[in-house]
Amino acid sequence: MLSFPLQRRIWVSRDPVDFRKAFDGLCGIVHGAFGRDPYSGEVFVFFNRRRDRVKLLVWDDNGFWLFYKRLERGTFEPIASISATDTVVSVERRTLLMLLEGIDTKRSRFRNHFVRSLRIGTCGGRDEADDRGRASL
Repeated sequence: MLSFPLQRRIWVSRDPVDFRKAFDGLCGIVHGAFGRDPYSGEVFVFFNRRRDRVKLLVWDDNGFWLFYKRLERGTFEPIASISATDTVVSVERRTLLMLLEGIDTKRSRFRNHFVRSLRIGTCGGRDEADDRGRASL
């Protein structure tokens, strides 16, 4: 199971990539075509022409990870973007995970009341002194 921190940006190439390319070839695409730094820790996603294979390239402070998935049947869903001229599209982590699991992202929808991030602080007029006093009892 793949998990990426929420703060990592995910970039998906809309153009197919020659899957004979490995670490160095994909880093060249990231730097040249995407205009991004492959050492940034961001996730870069590449598909082959038939869209039945995907590679993910990630830097983790001491080396590159290259994840590769080949489907036995079917294809990955094409990425929709605002402009058809974009060569790279930024997607959310949940969209990438749905895409990799074969969920149709065009038909699925996220509920409006779903909280994407939660900030816990003091509430109800209580302060930290109250909390420390209760904790020591």
